[in-house]
Amino acid sequence: MSLKIYNTLTRTKEDFHPRDEGKVSMYVCGPTVYNYIHVGNGRAYLVFDIIRRYLTYKGYDVFCVQNFTDVDDKIINRAREEDKPPEEIARIYERAFIEDMRSLNILPPDVAPRATETIPQMIEMIQGLVDKEYAYAVDGDVYFRVGNFEGYGKLSRRTLDEMRAGERVEVDERKEHPMDFALWKASKPGEPAWDSPWGKGRPGWHIECSAMSLQHLGMGFDIHGGGQDLVFPHHENEIAQSEAFSGTEPFARFWVHNGFVNIQEEKMSKSIGNIILVREILKRYQPDVVRLLALQTHYRNPIDFGPEALEEAKRAYERIENCLFALGEFLDKSRARSAPARTQKEVALTDSFFDYERRFEEAMDDDFNTARALGVIFELVKELNTYLDEQETFTTPASAMIVNQGRDLLLKLCRVLGMFSPEAGEAEKIITGEAGEHREGLPTPDNLIELLLDVRTKARARKDWETADYIRSRLQDIGIRVDDLREGERWKYVGPPSES
Repeated sequence: MSLKIYNTLTRTKEDFHPRDEGKVSMYVCGPTVYNYIHVGNGRAYLVFDIIRRYLTYKGYDVFCVQNFTDVDDKIINRAREEDKPPEEIARIYERAFIEDMRSLNILPPDVAPRATETIPQMIEMIQGLVDKEYAYAVDGDVYFRVGNFEGYGKLSRRTLDEMRAGERVEVDERKEHPMDFALWKASKPGEPAWDSPWGKGRPGWHIECSAMSLQHLGMGFDIHGGGQDLVFPHHENEIAQSEAFSGTEPFARFWVHNGFVNIQEEKMSKSIGNIILVREILKRYQPDVVRLLALQTHYRNPIDFGPEALEEAKRAYERIENCLFALGEFLDKSRARSAPARTQKEVALTDSFFDYERRFEEAMDDDFNTARALGVIFELVKELNTYLDEQETFTTPASAMIVNQGRDLLLKLCRVLGMFSPEAGEAEKIITGEAGEHREGLPTPDNLIELLLDVRTKARARKDWETADYIRSRLQDIGIRVDDLREGERWKYVGPPSES
């Protein structure tokens, strides 16, 4: 089965064939850096991280560009509120965004251009549009003539009359048409400004992404991604100005948009006041739990990020985590023999490993259907847990080999989706004290936790449940989860317990 991607432009799933064989060029609309990102923003970056990882798994060389909008009305307004220069506000929240992305284990883009570093390219585009009569200047502002671009509305499937019916703001009487949009804005006192043929000013939002994507990817790049809310007017306007400027089409070959985020079945919005920041949610839940929640719903559908959904995702994540732990514990205690004999049932099990990977790929090839792919992973977890249970009474010479193959496959599929990644594990080691320097002769945090658990084990052996429960409870208070398994105790740093 070939990879099929739903293209917002055509409203159909299309076979994916990149512009350049073996390579994928991808642009994801980045943040306007005036505040910390919320889970609505975070979902988009998780979605395109998963898409990027899967394309890499398929053997493509993926080149990803994701911009920073670091000049905008929102940044200017925030600068006034905090009495700081706009450029300082932009850098503060740019760093915060990078931190949040790293916390979510989202791969950094290959190129992360800033709008303020691409002003010459924007001016060149705007001048080209003016020369071709797709744009006009009025009192230092420059507007795009939507009526001159024949394909305007092809992404959003809206006519100009329908767009006018949805107007909510007072129309600028200087415009030739109410839907004409700003390419360049004349500067006001105290605002960031650059010299241009039309006087001092700054770019409009839409021209920024066009200039940055064309600079790094050129016309006809493969995937342009963003949230569903960007279809109109942002992406519609990008198409119009880019194709009008270049005189060719398409600007982008596949338009991919993720669905909205709800909080307890109510759309997340600032007007309602139910915005949840990514960094706040990560104080209560592991990054992989947040990722798994995003994976449980197809990226084009709305998703609920309420407490109940997060707790359910946490339990689902722990099922995979516990399986991996049990597989690892079994391997630690077993030794594989050379050319091991396998029972007929074990032959069938190892043969099924190929089928699991095939079905996983079929799900992801169907427009990145992570919900179905995740279902395959949980089927594999169930199969491996059943096999481990059988080893309690009957262990064959091939057991270690089969468990190792199963564990490798489970990790492989999870890592395609960005879970249980080695890079995330390194971050966890830093948190738990497993990495980094410590003073010679002093115990590490690991040593102290193991000592407490040894005391707890002895308390349990003499049936001193009060002491055992007290140790477990106090460890939980500082973010250490203790699991009592058949193989013994296991501990893991999971962060402070979630608030009810």
